[in-house]
Amino acid sequence: MAILKIARMGHPVLATPARPVENPAAPEIRALIRDMEETMLDAPGIGLAAPQVHVPLRIVVFLVPERPGELEPRADAARDGADEDPARVPDGLNVLINPVIEPLGEEMEENWEGCLSVPGMTGRVPRFVRIRYSGLDVEGRHFAREAAGFHARVVQHECDHLDGILYPRRMRDLASFGFVEEIRKTHGADAGNEE
Repeated sequence: MAILKIARMGHPVLATPARPVENPAAPEIRALIRDMEETMLDAPGIGLAAPQVHVPLRIVVFLVPERPGELEPRADAARDGADEDPARVPDGLNVLINPVIEPLGEEMEENWEGCLSVPGMTGRVPRFVRIRYSGLDVEGRHFAREAAGFHARVVQHECDHLDGILYPRRMRDLASFGFVEEIRKTHGADAGNEE
């Protein structure tokens, strides 16, 4: 395993839509996923998309902590994504290959986001409150899952990277965009969690 270099805002790999993965079970894809996990945990972050490590493929890895600002996933979370309650969060490392997101309703919520590719910065981003997402796992098996709240936010943020979108492009008001340290002085400790 290896820790990979994370692309920062301004690099063209972050502004280009990623290509679908043709063979999710290929050894090089499995190795990439292991390296992405190690890189994400080392950063530290809770999500990472392949374009963020200079690989333009539609792969996302993420952990969903119990509360924003934590880097540990829920200990009691459900493992079976097909029947899980959207309020519950999948445990451990989650891998999405060739994901598709579908909003479940019109309701959106604005909250703070950070990004390993936009280090030291944060901003308030609107996201759908409830989504359904589907994709392939590391064995190439199709699955679908519903997500709500922070879980839904993390998935939407990471999947945006696959379409060449960084969170500042989603912001409605750039007045809330700034350095994490400065924003936390004004808005509190929850502002600017790294994803």
